[in-house]
Amino acid sequence: MGEFGRGADVSGLVRWKGASFSRILATVIACLCLAIAPLPAAEPAKFFRGLNLNGPPLVIDGQQWDGKDSPDYRSSDKAFENMAVPLVPPTDENRGRMIRSSRWGGSKNLVELTNIPAGRYSVFLYVWEDNNAETFDVLVNGRTVLRQYNSGSAGRWARLGPWITDVREGVIRIGSLGGAANFSGIEVWSGEHDGADPSIETPENLAFFESRIRPLLVEHCYSCHGIEADEVEGEFLLDSRAAIRKGGPRGPAVVPHEPGRSVLMDAVRYKNTEMQMPPEGKLSDEQIADLERWIRLGAPDPRHQPTRIARKTIDFEKGREFWSLKPVADPAPPMVQAADWPRNDLDRFILSRLETAGISPAADVGRAALLRRVTYDLTGLPPTPEELAAFEADASPDAYKKVVERLLDSPQYGERWGRYWLDVVRYSDTAGDNSDFPIPQMYRYRNWVIGAFNRDLPFDEFVREQLAGDLLPGGTDEERRQRTIATGYIANARRFGSRVDDYPQHLTIEDTLDNLGRAFLGLTINCARCHDHKFDPISTDDYYGLYGIFQSTRYPWPGIELEQRQRDLVPLCSAQEVEAYRNSRRSEEEPLRAQVKRLEKERDAAKEGDDRKRLEGEVKKAREAVETFLKQPVPYEEAYAVAEGPAIDDAAVQRRGDPQQAGDVIPRRFLTVMGGRELPPEDRSSGRRQLAEWIVDPANPLTARVLANRIWLYHFGKGLVATPNDFGRQGRQPTHPQLLDWLATRLVQSGWSIKALHRTILFSRTYQLASVPADVALQKDPTNELLSAYPSRRLDADAIRDTLLALGGNLDLTAGGPHPFPAQTEWKFTQHNPFKAVYETNRRSVYLMTQRIQRHPYLAIFDGADPAASTPVRGTSTTPIQALYLLNDPFVHEQAKRFAERILREGNDDPSRIRRAYRLAFGREPQTKEIELGQQFLASVRETTAGVEASGKLSEQDAWFAYVRALFRLNEFVYLD
Repeated sequence: MGEFGRGADVSGLVRWKGASFSRILATVIACLCLAIAPLPAAEPAKFFRGLNLNGPPLVIDGQQWDGKDSPDYRSSDKAFENMAVPLVPPTDENRGRMIRSSRWGGSKNLVELTNIPAGRYSVFLYVWEDNNAETFDVLVNGRTVLRQYNSGSAGRWARLGPWITDVREGVIRIGSLGGAANFSGIEVWSGEHDGADPSIETPENLAFFESRIRPLLVEHCYSCHGIEADEVEGEFLLDSRAAIRKGGPRGPAVVPHEPGRSVLMDAVRYKNTEMQMPPEGKLSDEQIADLERWIRLGAPDPRHQPTRIARKTIDFEKGREFWSLKPVADPAPPMVQAADWPRNDLDRFILSRLETAGISPAADVGRAALLRRVTYDLTGLPPTPEELAAFEADASPDAYKKVVERLLDSPQYGERWGRYWLDVVRYSDTAGDNSDFPIPQMYRYRNWVIGAFNRDLPFDEFVREQLAGDLLPGGTDEERRQRTIATGYIANARRFGSRVDDYPQHLTIEDTLDNLGRAFLGLTINCARCHDHKFDPISTDDYYGLYGIFQSTRYPWPGIELEQRQRDLVPLCSAQEVEAYRNSRRSEEEPLRAQVKRLEKERDAAKEGDDRKRLEGEVKKAREAVETFLKQPVPYEEAYAVAEGPAIDDAAVQRRGDPQQAGDVIPRRFLTVMGGRELPPEDRSSGRRQLAEWIVDPANPLTARVLANRIWLYHFGKGLVATPNDFGRQGRQPTHPQLLDWLATRLVQSGWSIKALHRTILFSRTYQLASVPADVALQKDPTNELLSAYPSRRLDADAIRDTLLALGGNLDLTAGGPHPFPAQTEWKFTQHNPFKAVYETNRRSVYLMTQRIQRHPYLAIFDGADPAASTPVRGTSTTPIQALYLLNDPFVHEQAKRFAERILREGNDDPSRIRRAYRLAFGREPQTKEIELGQQFLASVRETTAGVEASGKLSEQDAWFAYVRALFRLNEFVYLD
């Protein structure tokens, strides 16, 4: 809403000639403010140079860094490298390589960057600790910029700065004094950098800040510690990234990654009687935990320095000029020189860019690798040796096409691609409140998503059913039943806290809107909750126009600490059946409630003493009897779904995101930049059905682009837009904008068929390239942005686990059903004793029980989706824990044992068994050298264990068990080429 919110509340003031005097005065002041032009904003800092102090050139955060051989770099400090110590926090591969290779100067370091043009620069320094903690000062051009920095324990790294320095003599000198410091890299920006760190300011982390941290700071801190405060308390500002990191006289309010060193945490925990914030009362345990988690994430914070300027009006016409908000074009495929290379029009867009860059595409991939690639892509499972043999033997021109169609028709296709959508919509089998109550009915929505992908439900209908399936007319009883289940998308929004009478429903609606914007539109609309969006043309009025739609929707109640039973679920049977059951129950329930009232009356009339205490106990028992009765399961199926609310109405703006500060009432409507269509005044529905139509309107420039980009992303590991949940100004520009529009147009023209878009991509030559680029491509396009080769990538957590089960021969391919949650009558969960469980199963990973607060231990190790936030693309961290898991975990041992026994059964001798193992694990035939190495390995293990058992049987089992475990640890096992 801008810097000042929506203005002061002038209700109740004296009127003068039909208008409030204060309103007139406010208008005059506003005009004066608008007449005074604010100072022009400073130019944003620009990346100038990155230097890997003891390693080769590399790309970090999309920027090319120089290496240790740069002619503009001098240092006499010792070169030092340690690849064994795990980094804390984990980071991406290139940054990790840079950090681990460092310069060490003993009690002092000195690094010089030369040939720097005169001007003002911002300097960052990467440091890390490989051993014991050290304390040192940091100097830039002779000025001490950081005193007594403590490096922390082994593995801890940090990006220190930014420090502003004016360069006049062409040199930037960075040094240290005191303890031994490891300098790893230097990052220099021209201009004054605001401290943003792209390595931590991911869309997911910023979403956490916007949904959990900014509202907390606005509500509890800004009135005393914001730039708009009449008097800033303690010289301590908290309303910008720079201010909160600077802190006050006691030190930095926030030290990224280190809550223990952050003054803010001491204040909110009330550790110091002289510094307790907020003073009106301590934050809840959940809010304090959110602050701690935010700091451990690195304190991602998009806030720039606030200024006292008048509110700017959004220029929606100019906003529509941004690339993603322009109408989707239908560009003609470009002409190319190598006209015989493309296999379809998609290839022309790729080849045109490659030819312009002077890069030749890689060779075509071999058949075995192609089969493994497309099988994992479409099903998340490895191809069988029989499928490999059939494909390699099929000489027909449509052999590959037949494979693709077989995989698209497989039930496992929906499980694989449904999982992607479940990641995006932050699917969970639990509610996410303080006690994380289980939702026994949630699996129905999961299975609906899987079924929708398998039957290729058109995406526009996919959207309609999730937003308004209960409102769509027509269809059979089963179709209406399934459409109701689909609204589990809305129902699955997070729940918060433990209050019943004053439940913070606004937080659940905010979570709904945040996910809706990211999932369907690729917009961060939640950034407009407290004020107009800082970057995109989305106003606060837009936000509350959408808010009213979900305020008019009835969400199911999952249970909460103070009311441990479900209610407001949607019956999946006729209204007559429900009414008959409720009538039969009423005769049982009424006497129980009457008993409560009678005992309460007797208790209230009793005098203090033993009799009153006895009656208190009887009242408690009577109430528990009512609760136990209400927890009894109903005899019909129910869906964790939504319905029209009891009150249909527009929403009021919540000033600064506070529901207690109501502003103007905003009619329910769509985003202004997309037409701002409103509900007709006579329409008394929530507006969910109209919202769905607005989203899937072919004139909407975002929906088809966002979906086409997601499909591309899951085939190539990276989207044409690298920020799939953010198509706004904070997101990345498309690498191939014309191709993206061409794909989006094909998607709509096909009737929103996702499988049709699969075929377009999979039948392209681009998809069928080998993963090894030419040397010239490595030089000109080191990040493979132009796609001269297929981008190799690691399998995700689900595919790794499912592959282990498949190789062990005990993967259960039946569809998953409900989880074995405890019965409602047994629920006694609290915030101090929340629900927590792991249900082992041999079904596919998509059917694992997913908790919102307590992540599944395996999925947490291998970068599974975060059920608390939309996950558009999973991370690919590389940690020692992953290697240890594949080496030592009992589940892996069990699958390795079963795989070894299978190989022994299915082969006659060592070479045949090795070949069988390679076909199963890698989808290819082993090379002669690999067979020889395998035989040598087996012989070595047999020799070591030969004396364990005279028969040699145990020796043989151990040999193959060890061999299989070695295969599991090869990169090829967990990577897709």
